[in-house]
Amino acid sequence: MAEPFLIGENMTGGYGAVDILHNCTLAVEKGQIAVIVGPNGAGKSTAMKAVFGMLNLRGGAVRLEGEDITKLSPQARVRKGMGFVPQTHNIFTTMTVEENLEMGAFIRTDEIKDTMAQVYDLFPILKQKRHQAAGELSGGQRQQVAVGRALMTQPKVLMLDEPTAGVSPIVMDELFDRIIEVARTGISILMVEQNARQALDIADKGYVLVQGANRFTDTGQALLADPEVRRSFLGG
Repeated sequence: MAEPFLIGENMTGGYGAVDILHNCTLAVEKGQIAVIVGPNGAGKSTAMKAVFGMLNLRGGAVRLEGEDITKLSPQARVRKGMGFVPQTHNIFTTMTVEENLEMGAFIRTDEIKDTMAQVYDLFPILKQKRHQAAGELSGGQRQQVAVGRALMTQPKVLMLDEPTAGVSPIVMDELFDRIIEVARTGISILMVEQNARQALDIADKGYVLVQGANRFTDTGQALLADPEVRRSFLGG
């Protein structure tokens, strides 16, 4: 069987002597959406950071397109085609929207105009507000800037840590629609999400983590239909 496009396999590790992840495996195929859900403190964001190289693994490996990238720094992973949008502090508030997007293209030496046009097509409100300071935008618009900035690197994989945290249900639906559009362009999406039910609804693959380990892994729809998952993690 062919290996997934991106896989963090049997990841064990944490930030100090104590392991937060225990043989945790996450994978996503090209152009698909994989969602990580679970209770608070389950290690969801830690697992995502491990895949991006932000903590040292004591066990396991991360591979992108079959290449072992376990030892690479986050910066080197960006050059390999990984984009990461943290939950907070993910934009430059004093810069304009357009300057934020230009900052996203820092590793590129080619012309970025077409990519910027694609980001503006995806998020029309950003084009409208491109000369406005990003710090003046609403929460949902800031998230669009953060995602847009990550897309400026032309990533193969886009990793999102709670992209809908603190936004209204209407804005959440809109962000999820945009995430689906990004995946349709062939970019793989790996995201951590508190709004588990809505996230699993758009997910090709779902991972339920508990205490840093895989508890359930299946398609998004199968997890939504699983009585135990519903009872324990989706409020019935």
